Amino acid sequence: MFFLNSAMLGVGLAMDAFSVSLANGLSEPRMHVRKMLLISGVFAGFQALMPLIGWFFVHNMAQMFAQFSVLIPWIALGLLVFIGSKMLREGICAWLPGNSEEACRMEPLGLGALLLQGLATSIDALSVGFTIADYDAPAALMCAVMIAAVTLVICLGGIVIGKTFGTRLAGKASVLGGVILIVIGLEIWITGVFF
Repeated sequence: MFFLNSAMLGVGLAMDAFSVSLANGLSEPRMHVRKMLLISGVFAGFQALMPLIGWFFVHNMAQMFAQFSVLIPWIALGLLVFIGSKMLREGICAWLPGNSEEACRMEPLGLGALLLQGLATSIDALSVGFTIADYDAPAALMCAVMIAAVTLVICLGGIVIGKTFGTRLAGKASVLGGVILIVIGLEIWITGVFF
């Protein structure tokens, strides 16, 4: 049951990262396998690290974590809207008369933006530390490893799907990817603030 629960946690937590992976694949349809693995690995690492941090806070600093958890939806919203609006601007630029797609081409996803995406899509996973609070350290670590493995596979799938459609959508892919990131940010914010 432990392994099934950990895998299901991984699936649930990976959905935001899957959507962002899809957007990354859309915006960079010629992405190399090495970069696909890097993106998926960063998302998997963040998805594993955040529940462990949450678990640590529950065991050591529960009061401090409770105060911080109110900020989680706001942080995720800010990060994803920032990244998504940049993609939107660059995509819309290519549609404007007189602008070539080359002049407006979005920079390939850099490490800084990737780390921001990883943080933004996994920050809500801090709260998983509450659900695994009764685990001992080895069990919490095993749960985090399983979450990372599930996230890695799901994100690779998202990138492949995004690359496939990104090739077909050409210049519109950047706009679609930006919209996806902003919608994910809004969804995290609405869920965290109102539910």
